[in-house]
Amino acid sequence: MILTSLALGWRLAIYLTAGVLAGISNGIAGGGTFITFPTMLALGVPALQANVSSSVGVLPSYIGGLRGYRKELTARWPLVRQLIPASLLGTGLGAALLLLGPASQFKAVVPWLIGAATCLFASAPWLTRRLTTLDHHHPTRRRSLHAGIFLAAVYGGYFGAGLGIILLAVMSLTLSDDMGTMQGLRSALSTLINFVAAVIFAFHGHLLLEAVVMLFCGTLLGGWIGTLLIQRLRANTVRVLIVLVGLITTVRLALA
Repeated sequence: MILTSLALGWRLAIYLTAGVLAGISNGIAGGGTFITFPTMLALGVPALQANVSSSVGVLPSYIGGLRGYRKELTARWPLVRQLIPASLLGTGLGAALLLLGPASQFKAVVPWLIGAATCLFASAPWLTRRLTTLDHHHPTRRRSLHAGIFLAAVYGGYFGAGLGIILLAVMSLTLSDDMGTMQGLRSALSTLINFVAAVIFAFHGHLLLEAVVMLFCGTLLGGWIGTLLIQRLRANTVRVLIVLVGLITTVRLALA
């Protein structure tokens, strides 16, 4: 392919551009890895190396997104603390499954995971109405929240594309918060999950440093832009965008 023979300068520019676009996507609804991972594959990077390098490179997009949700996170910080153990354990398990399992297997599984999460999130309003008779402090909701976050963290440690969609789907079914607050929680948990995965992958090695550095720069800027955009959109518009990101991600990864 032409892309695999590009000079270093062009490759760096492509990584930077992919990083900005991924950061914007993560700032709005998640799915930034869907942009960075296929880009690295197109440039000839082996699948496993592309996966771990992309997971590390997109981390700044989540950190940048935290700035836009300081108010929401301050109010819900006790809940974030409660979800840290499930996030840590799930991420560790997901990363172990990736690093110890066949390198080609995850490519076949990821589209199904994202597609299921997108359908779950799209149906969340209808499902939530069905759950209105259940008190929001009922132990069933709390246990479901912790279990759902654990499973989302397993997925995030394994691959991560569409992690934000999965987290929002879980929270839509288990919390009574408004969309803005859930976006803040999603941003905080995504940051934690991706940071833990990044540390594991960094110690494991096999990172493509030129890509990681450029993605770091691009996703930091893109995450800030995406957060600014999401706060200026209505809740229904946000939900439609999230579902569209999920559907596009599912189709493109399935075809790839």
